Order: sequence, then C-alpha cells, then structure tokens
Amino acid sequence: MKILANHDYQAPSESTGPVLVLANDVNALEANLDGITQVDLNFPNFTDGRAFSQAYLLRRRLKFAGDIRATGDVLIDQLVQMQRTGFSSAVLREGVDAADAQRQFERFGGYYQADALEHHPTLPRLRRWRPHEPARPRHESRQRQR
Repeated sequence: MKILANHDYQAPSESTGPVLVLANDVNALEANLDGITQVDLNFPNFTDGRAFSQAYLLRRRLKFAGDIRATGDVLIDQLVQMQRTGFSSAVLREGVDAADAQRQFERFGGYYQADALEHHPTLPRLRRWRPHEPARPRHESRQRQR
C-alpha cells in the first residue's frame, strides 16, 4: 500500500487524470468507472467505516483495478484493514509519520480470512505448500480407537 504524508498529497484536479471522488452516501455499485484511474474515498471521521465497504465493492464486485485512495481522518491503526478491503493508497492525517504508518504492515504475517485482493484464506494456501504426510493404513486408526 502506498502511504502519502498529508503535506505530499494534492487534491485531484484535471491535470492529474480522471479521478472519481465518491461521497460516503453514494453506492459504489452505481458509479460509472469508465476511464477512471483513481477513486478517492473519504473518511469524515475514523468511526465512519462506509468507505471500507465501498472499497471492497469496487475491488471485488466491480473488478476496479485502479488506485483506491483513502483520504480524510485516516488512522495508522486502520491501514492494514484498508489494504485488506481494497485500498491501494492512503493519505495520512496531519502530523502522522509515514514511517510509523508503514510499520503497521510488518505486524501481521498472515490472515485466516480471505480479503479483497487474496480470495483464499491463508490456512488452505499453507496446506497446499506443505508436503503431504503419507496416509496411515485404515486398520491402524481403528486399533487406536479401541
């Protein structure tokens, strides 16, 4: 996930290319994404999670492959969940260190649930990577049960 410090962020303009800014009360499924390369989703405050749902719908149902950017009241504690729901970049609040934010992604090595980008949970993927143990003959397992 690309992390942008607040002072490095420039609001979308005509010179930056086609950017769609979705309000939190807009249904992402109704958005016209033709030619759009970036969608900005705003968090008016950190307790308002509607942008998480919008990002997930854009990635999973609409197969949007462009940049989905979190703006507004973005907390570093929410960055991992933002990435898992489909965000590809985030603009940090004023005064938040980008290096501190980037460290959030080093805290977790895997997840039990699938997400917007990885459609298969971690555990079944790990099982596929491990060499399978040879199966025990059926009579051995019956003898142990007695």
